[in-house]
Amino acid sequence: MDRTPPPSVTGSGAMHRFRSELRAWRVRQGLTQRALAERVRFSRETVAAVESGRRYGSHEFAVRCDEVLGTDGRLAALWPQVAQEQLAADGRRGPRSGDVERPGPTVAAPVVRRDARDPQAVVAAIDELRELIGQVLGGQPEADVPPRPSGGRSGRS
Repeated sequence: MDRTPPPSVTGSGAMHRFRSELRAWRVRQGLTQRALAERVRFSRETVAAVESGRRYGSHEFAVRCDEVLGTDGRLAALWPQVAQEQLAADGRRGPRSGDVERPGPTVAAPVVRRDARDPQAVVAAIDELRELIGQVLGGQPEADVPPRPSGGRSGRS
């Protein structure tokens, strides 16, 4: 989630706490925005935009900043509240130009962490993705999806 927050969000709430904490920890560590950006593998522009409130970062951005700045997970802990603010802001603004409005759930599903080594968890995640893809495609039944090409080499002699 890396969209531009509306002006009403940039001055208060979780996003304000997030960007204030980010800047305070960066300054405390003696890092410039460029130096932090290089260490977290994001652009300097992203770091500057998140700190100024012109842009939301992402959960990955928060986690990497926590690791580099040694915040003991403070930024990632703020992230669920920042994400809620972003969802609320997106709802207030409506679809952006070029977006196609599709029917579907209006509340984001909770993020469920699964062990990628557990085959049943992987199958469950794939099933959820298939369902989500079906919703995004307008609820097309699976029968309308073209079959996957086979691995064999038919037609060659």
